[in-house]
Order: sequence, then C-alpha cells, then structure tokens
Amino acid sequence: MDPEARDDGRRDPDEHDDEAPRWPRYAIALAVLLVVVLVTAWAAGLQLAPPSPDGGSTDAVRLGPASGEDVGAYLARTADVPAPADPSPRLALVQFDTTLDPAAAAAALGRTTPLQAVVRVPFPRVQTALHQVDTPPAAPAAALAAALTTAGGEAGAAVSTAAGSSSPADARRVTVARAEAAALARPGCACLVAAVVRVDPAAVAAVRRGPGVRAVEVAPPGTSRTRLAVSPLLPDQGPGRPDGPVVGPVPDDGPVPGG
Repeated sequence: MDPEARDDGRRDPDEHDDEAPRWPRYAIALAVLLVVVLVTAWAAGLQLAPPSPDGGSTDAVRLGPASGEDVGAYLARTADVPAPADPSPRLALVQFDTTLDPAAAAAALGRTTPLQAVVRVPFPRVQTALHQVDTPPAAPAAALAAALTTAGGEAGAAVSTAAGSSSPADARRVTVARAEAAALARPGCACLVAAVVRVDPAAVAAVRRGPGVRAVEVAPPGTSRTRLAVSPLLPDQGPGRPDGPVVGPVPDDGPVPGG
C-alpha cells in the first residue's frame, strides 16, 4: 500500500506483524533459562555441601545407663570404645566411683575440660535431686565449686516453690530440699557424681585411669551439647553396693539429715 494513500492516521494491521511480540518471547526464554540455572546450582550445592556435625538429626544422644540396665553390663560396654576415625575432641561423661568434692573431682578429670557438673547430695536411702549445672570458664576446681553453689541455689528455690504444701510427700520434699541446700552451702561438699567433659579421643584411656573414676562413656563424633541427654550411674548402684546391681529408682525410705 502507498504510504501517502494512508493519511487518516491508521496503521496497516499486518504491518510489522512479526516483530511486535519478539521482545516478550526473548524475555520469557531468558527467565526460563535463569530458573534452570538457579535450580541446577541449588541441587549441586546440596550434593557438595558437607553434612552438619549432627547429621541434621534432632534425636538426643544419651550418656549413662538405661533404667533397668545391669550395672556390670553398662560398665563393660563403656570400657571398650573403638578408636574414632575423627581425632577431634569429643564429649564424654566421666562418672565417679563415689561422690567427690571439687578438688578431688578436678584431679579425677585430669586434663579434660569440664563443661557440665552433675551434682547430687548423697543422703543414704533418700531421693535427692540430680542437678546438671553448666560450669563457668575457670580452673576446673573453681568451676566445679561454682557448680555446687548453683545447685545449692536450685535446692533453695525448690524449698520456696514447695513451701505451703500440706501433703506428707510435699512436706518430705521440702525437708529434703532444705537439707540439700544446707549441705551444698558448706565449702567442699562431696556432692559431685559425674561431669560432662570435652576430651581428645587419645586421652580417654588416661581419663579412665584417673583417681576416683568409675566409667567414661564417650559420645559419637560430632555430637553437640544441645543433643546430649545425661543420666549418670550413681555411686551406690552396682553389685555389692547399697542400691543393688540394676539401675532403678533410688530408695526413699531413709531419714533426712536435720529433718
């Protein structure tokens, strides 16, 4: 058509018909290509990224004997831990042969780094609380002494919480907690039953030979403290000991000191 013949401002609808949609088609093609590249990179990243130390699992890692477990069998399975392929430090539960004061516990732990103290006041045939207290950054004996102080504060708080209850069971709990708080307030209380430490795998055998150490159970490589569940073997549990050869509830029929 002669351009001059079209003077009414209208455009031939067929003119440039093939060029008008070209830019959207190019944009769509580029967008699709970009999505493919991003998805491919994401998938490659999943394959190449190393797994987290915990393997992405939220399951707890338990250290200590199970309820109802034979103490001899537990000690046997903690005595032989295969040398790990990963030589990096690992968490371990060091359990004492008897309750220890901070100085004796620090000597038992050797050159390990204590991270948590497990505290229990040893009243014969009395159920006392098991306090698991994170240790402050300090020399081992001082850190363990601070843990006793914290446990004493927890016992005192238990007294305040249960005060005013009228049932015999609650009254006994208050009496026990009050006696615990008094014992933990005394300097050098022999109330440490175990500790969670960080230890080099090569040093585990030496820790087992430490004075007053009964058992050392080592966590799997890469276990974090947030996944750790600790329930230590108590000194009175075992063959020939007051609480018998099987792990179970602590007897609670004895008199409470000062009660």
